[in-house]
Amino acid sequence: MRLRRIKGQVQALERAVEEGTDCSLLLQQIAALRGAANGLMAEVLDSHLRELFGAQKEESVPVAGDPDAEIEALMKILRTYLK
Repeated sequence: MRLRRIKGQVQALERAVEEGTDCSLLLQQIAALRGAANGLMAEVLDSHLRELFGAQKEESVPVAGDPDAEIEALMKILRTYLK
């Protein structure tokens, strides 16, 4: 799961800081951690949007276009900003 990976990255970063690891290596670990957090954010947002559109579909709320296609298009755009 993504959270376990992030937890492992945080623990490794903490150890590296305590050991006085070179700043360039720390920055590399921080960038990897940020990427993992952004990936988790995209996953949670995707799930939220699917639940939201699914609820609207069940309640017969009119939704323009294909909700799955709309979500995919939105997530594609958001993922470019979360990198």
